[in-house]
Amino acid sequence: MIIGITGGSGCGKTTLLQIIADKGGLILDCDAIYHHLLKTDQALLTAIETRFPGVTKEGELDRKALGEIVFADEKALLDLNRITHEAVRQEVLRQLASSPKLAAIDAIGLFEGGLAPLCDVTAAVFAPEETRIRRLMDRDGISESYARKRIAAQHTHQWFRERCDHALYNDGTPEQFREKCLAFLHSLGIM
Repeated sequence: MIIGITGGSGCGKTTLLQIIADKGGLILDCDAIYHHLLKTDQALLTAIETRFPGVTKEGELDRKALGEIVFADEKALLDLNRITHEAVRQEVLRQLASSPKLAAIDAIGLFEGGLAPLCDVTAAVFAPEETRIRRLMDRDGISESYARKRIAAQHTHQWFRERCDHALYNDGTPEQFREKCLAFLHSLGIM
């Protein structure tokens, strides 16, 4: 079974992923795959630099510089996604070629990146906006204004809810959300 997990940054998708990993599932974190490709796929980095001149320094992507551009300009974000989604999708397909019994694809762009059709079921994870902002600031060491820009550039909860088979709302304690995740996986016959 392949579970597609999506939702905005800072919603708590990692909790669900960790439970799946604990059950022996293959975890395909598309954000981590993207960052790995930035270090190993020169063609990808060149394509980003060509579209967004000045966002690389000494052969490495300056994520904050790129973020300042794409989170303030919807067309720029669409251009970045067009460049990156296919590279990430190809790596996901390569890793799924081993036909794991259980896998989870974690992708904020699950639908836009063409990954949703690979999934047997999709789930969106949501959290209150202020909680997300605080998590992003703590996790990524960014300012509140930058965290707000990132969230504003992402799809709404409603957008994800309309496209996903299931929704998990992370609005309580970490233990309460973990229980919601376990119940969700139980409903799929995984637990």
